[in-house]
Amino acid sequence: MNHRTVRSRDGTPIAYDTAGDGPAVVLVGGAFSYRRYRSWVQLAELLAPRFAVIGYDRRGRGDSGDAPEYAVEREIEDLGAVVDAAGGSAHVFGMSSGGVLALRAAATGVPIERAVVYQPPFSVDASGHLPPPDFEQRLHALVASGDRGVTVRYFMREGMGAPRALVGALRLARPLWRNLEAVAHTLPYDYAVMNGTVHGTPLPREPWSSIESPTLVLDGGKSPPSLRNAADALASHMPNAHRRTLAGESHNLSMTVLAPVLEEFFLDRR
Repeated sequence: MNHRTVRSRDGTPIAYDTAGDGPAVVLVGGAFSYRRYRSWVQLAELLAPRFAVIGYDRRGRGDSGDAPEYAVEREIEDLGAVVDAAGGSAHVFGMSSGGVLALRAAATGVPIERAVVYQPPFSVDASGHLPPPDFEQRLHALVASGDRGVTVRYFMREGMGAPRALVGALRLARPLWRNLEAVAHTLPYDYAVMNGTVHGTPLPREPWSSIESPTLVLDGGKSPPSLRNAADALASHMPNAHRRTLAGESHNLSMTVLAPVLEEFFLDRR
């Protein structure tokens, strides 16, 4: 992979890697992820024979810079800068909140040709876990405290609804837990990207109904019903959406299952 850096509109350096040759595909990670996570590297390697794959660090993560104040608009500009560096337009795959960020970017005019999003984490009804009403305030307070471990646990338990046993097991996997702690300060960014759509209310039509890019909305067959409902709601609001469930998959998605789905959709072989 080739390491490169592009400057976002506000001057923040955004680090990215490139691999392969062909139509450009940008990978947008969700909460906790960065460009050199093992699964992202594997996906890039699987797609590289057909595509020019770009994996980048969202601001505040990995080798990318940050700014004193956060705004979703700056993250949209970051993705726009990466797409521009990729040749002026690109296909995009976004995971979880990264998929929501990619669609928000498309709605503002970032030239995304085709988009695929996996498990956008909206909560459109009361069928699944809902964060507490003071989640945002508590999350910011924990980040300000500097206790990264507690911040990670709080986001996983109260934000994502992860089982206590799972969080405990992750804490014992020290190298992985350290990676999670390293990006704990960016967790409010993902909450901001969701813009109030995680508290069990119907998904608004905007900005999704304004997105003209053909978009494939995915969930996994082992996903909880709440996430399937979220994917259905998003697809129903988009004029050029396609909907698909990947049998046997959960939030820990197999990249060997995903890669041919992306290839088919990005090369329009449906």
